[in-house]
Amino acid sequence: MKRDIQHVPYGYEPPAEQRKGTLVFYDSFEHISDRELEAAAKVVTDRQFTKLVLYPLHEETVRRMSKEPVLSFYKREDRLHEWKREQGRSFITVEGLEGKRKKYTPMDSALRHITEVYPSPYFLYLTPEMANQFASFSSFEEWIVKLRLVLPEAPEFVHPRLEKYRHRWDVVGGKSLV
Repeated sequence: MKRDIQHVPYGYEPPAEQRKGTLVFYDSFEHISDRELEAAAKVVTDRQFTKLVLYPLHEETVRRMSKEPVLSFYKREDRLHEWKREQGRSFITVEGLEGKRKKYTPMDSALRHITEVYPSPYFLYLTPEMANQFASFSSFEEWIVKLRLVLPEAPEFVHPRLEKYRHRWDVVGGKSLV
């Protein structure tokens, strides 16, 4: 085995990494406009995250979570890929896990996958409705200590668990509660 010897001056410390963390936009992307996607990308650049992961939900997942009809997964995913190409930014990724599974994926499984694949710390970018829905899940308290939430606007109604962990989420646009 060959060794690579490097000489550095005494007291040298490598420069600290400027960018860190992953912002995951978890949504069906049925009603998300390009402007809202650009707002999420702006949060990534402003807060210096490493990656923006767009995580579209499979139609079976959306059906179980909200009962609203959505376009097929591949159409919503194609739209996200097209938007990504238009942006030309290397830090944007469209996660295709649900497209590979082709069935309902619990949020726990999605979050486990994200924590295995992408660099930490983790931030979930959720609409206010999705944040309240996430707070209603039994595993919310297990996950909220491992990640933080970023909301584009303050929710009109705040779920009691979401209020309990108010210090773990932040509003980046619109009106804040504080």
